[in-house]
Amino acid sequence: MKSVFCITFLLFASFLFGCGGPNANQSNSNIVSHQNQTLTVVERPQKIKDLMAARGEQDEAAPTLKIVEPKADVTITSSTVTVKIELSGDLKGYKPHMDETSKTGNHVHVILDNQPYEAYYNIDSAFELRNVADGEHTLRVFPSRPWHEAYKNDGAFQMVKFTVKNGGADVTKPTTTSSGNTMANANAAPTPEGKDMQNSTAGAVDPTKPLLTYSRPKGDYKGADADAIMIDFWLTNAKLKGDGGSYRIRYSVDGFKSAFIDKWQPIWLTGWPAGKYKITIELTDHEGTLVNNGGYNSTTREITIVK
Repeated sequence: MKSVFCITFLLFASFLFGCGGPNANQSNSNIVSHQNQTLTVVERPQKIKDLMAARGEQDEAAPTLKIVEPKADVTITSSTVTVKIELSGDLKGYKPHMDETSKTGNHVHVILDNQPYEAYYNIDSAFELRNVADGEHTLRVFPSRPWHEAYKNDGAFQMVKFTVKNGGADVTKPTTTSSGNTMANANAAPTPEGKDMQNSTAGAVDPTKPLLTYSRPKGDYKGADADAIMIDFWLTNAKLKGDGGSYRIRYSVDGFKSAFIDKWQPIWLTGWPAGKYKITIELTDHEGTLVNNGGYNSTTREITIVK
């Protein structure tokens, strides 16, 4: 019986690979994940629609960012790298800020090299990349909504390279620690938002070539947040097939070839049982061949579903 199941599965997998997977923009797009579960692409969840309606015209904004620090190609002699950004553009009320009750709000995604992003809420103060290892690094930033959907207008995405030399980072530190503000006494200045960084270095990224920046999914999903999970990304120097270009976004769950995203917009997947999953998002050409740029155009993240 076991051999029959394996043969059936292999035949199904061969069919899926040979066809290149279903189009992820169709509402009936299904993919296979671990435990032989089926994930289905669904429309934007109603709770997100309600949030959008409550925000008024903010979702029609076109926020633009400028990286003030670190400056492009600068050499920094410290393992703590200060990030400062300026926000401008047609904001329509958009401004990063964390609501203390819900612990959510508009924010900026800050990405060092190809690590998971950190959410930066108070852009009037600096953000700190802490314990950054010596070497060349790439910093990427873009504005986001409270549910982590990126704004995709011109000027929203910014990227700089910088080098840390003799910074003194402690490579024995855990790769992740608690992030965000810490408690301070009444007479001390508040600790800036920040995060201890993983020991990583940037690849040879060419800013003039097509570049995929992984954004979501990330981290743990619990309760209603696990009902439908968003895949979202930033795309630079490339246009997808459904937007009049020739590139495609391929995503997979736990190593199974899944589907292509052909329009630059988020998708939501439902049908997740509890457990850990590895999500891979890749930028390919029209034939499905990976487009390389410093190793950044194929990124895998692990998420956890708790129910």
